[in-house]
Amino acid sequence: MEYTKGRLPALTYIPPEIPQMSPRRFRQNCLIAVAVLQAMAAATSQLHAADGPPKGPPVAAAAGPSELESTFLSNMRQVTTGMIKAGEGYFSPDQKSIVYQAVSKDYPFYQIYTQPLQAAGEPYPPTKLISTGRGRTTCAYFSPDNKKILFASSHLDPNMSAVEDAERKQQAEDAAAGRRRRYEWPFDPATDIFEVSIDGGPLRRLTDAPGYDAEGAYSRDGSTIVFCSTRDGDPDLYVMDSNGQNVRQLTNADGYDGGPFQSPDGRWVCYRTDRKKKEHLQIHVIGIDGTHDTPVTDDENSVFWAPYWHPTEPYLIWTGADHSDPNARPNYDLWLMKYEVKDGEFKPGKRWRVTDHPTGDVLPVFSPDGKQLMWTSNRTPEHQSQLFIADFKLPE
Repeated sequence: MEYTKGRLPALTYIPPEIPQMSPRRFRQNCLIAVAVLQAMAAATSQLHAADGPPKGPPVAAAAGPSELESTFLSNMRQVTTGMIKAGEGYFSPDQKSIVYQAVSKDYPFYQIYTQPLQAAGEPYPPTKLISTGRGRTTCAYFSPDNKKILFASSHLDPNMSAVEDAERKQQAEDAAAGRRRRYEWPFDPATDIFEVSIDGGPLRRLTDAPGYDAEGAYSRDGSTIVFCSTRDGDPDLYVMDSNGQNVRQLTNADGYDGGPFQSPDGRWVCYRTDRKKKEHLQIHVIGIDGTHDTPVTDDENSVFWAPYWHPTEPYLIWTGADHSDPNARPNYDLWLMKYEVKDGEFKPGKRWRVTDHPTGDVLPVFSPDGKQLMWTSNRTPEHQSQLFIADFKLPE
């Protein structure tokens, strides 16, 4: 079945084993995709790759942290280079390496890479490809025992060659016309969740239901995985055992629910949703049992996404931008919030702005000890999206 309209050009192929999607549901999924795309488009640029292999030591942020940023961040440095773009990075449990997704100059879609986490001033280390080298990949995450890496991939799509050819052709046409396309992330129905040994080797497939399965992360004890799936017709949250068994649905509301992470104590899940207003993501927290679904942000003039838990203290961090002026380009920055859990209820608290750079800062994550912050930013001299790390200080 082929669709020729909508915001998801890559959804032109639906594998035959996947039920046909109604026009209403397809339009809904298109709008859901736009919500994510709008959030990411302002912060992510498709620029030319750096020439040649990485050289020299990591560089400090182009302008260094601002006065506001210096309240929370110090020793800021860039930790990835040599890719067209890199981002959504996560620390290994021992904090000696990172895993992330990146687009190289040799392949049109994101792939998953790991690399040692170098100290400040040390040369950029070599990268290691973890995914297969084909398909759209995203959302990599270390297992708590540091033995496996979880990620989502569409490499089993039987139409993969045609999808790759179409993307290469489009990129060539864009380059010839001097055109830069808006960032797009389709809910590719060929996407499933896999895990692989940290040393590489054969993949283990954890999901095989019809539809998009991605955006997964392990619980702190490694027993469960929370993830996003369109298996019921629109993107909702699910929980499964870390071996892929005992899947249960966590949310079931119209609109997009995605990007989930379990709290350090395993009782809560933070996530992003556009269920209140299409194309405007907000942060929610829900109990791991599916109860106490609580809005953390509720501002129809803003977009908030990519929430992540502090590992030892009651704080959430996320990405946010003001969308109230339709003529202004939203600039995404990082925001921190203190919370408390009282009488079984999640209570949002005071907020702080963490970054105010004129370029985009998105997808923040804490190190396992909470002492460092890693995020995706295009505050590079070339304005490429790359990963940055800084020492992090909680507010006093």
